Amino acid sequence: MAGGSRLRAWGAALGGLMAVLAVLTACAGPYQYYEGTGVHDATAAEVAGGWENVEGTRVVLRKDGTALLEKLDGQDFDFEDGWRLSGTGTWQLADDDGGQAVRLALTARTRVESRSPATATDTSTPEPPSTYSWSFYADRDQHDELKLFFFYGDPDIGNTYVMTRGTES
Repeated sequence: MAGGSRLRAWGAALGGLMAVLAVLTACAGPYQYYEGTGVHDATAAEVAGGWENVEGTRVVLRKDGTALLEKLDGQDFDFEDGWRLSGTGTWQLADDDGGQAVRLALTARTRVESRSPATATDTSTPEPPSTYSWSFYADRDQHDELKLFFFYGDPDIGNTYVMTRGTES
């Protein structure tokens, strides 16, 4: 009998440890520990040009550091507010330990749209920002073509908003 109760005690201790670990790692999604793409070879000339997303988003990054944005959604949890911003701004290519990122800033909003009719009429939806900043990670696909992306929605899920070279670039 003593061996059975010892086994139950170990089982209870192991179960308790598992419960504590589950609580401690519950919010440890992929974004929180994302260390970058490791891409360090992109140039500003390669980044400049038109970028698009399947949702109709279009961003033009001009060589002089200015930008045109059309229907760009919010990053991280802001995506869930449903607004899409258009306007003008600035951009720069930054290089951090984890890789390169394009820092894009909307400085003059010209239009706000909604991703869905429900968010357009929902009075509890926060007012869309008049200025906004995004950080797009720079990565390369299997053909060594540059792509830009950021995370959106709940960071634990790891959804990516991918921009690829526009067809008119």
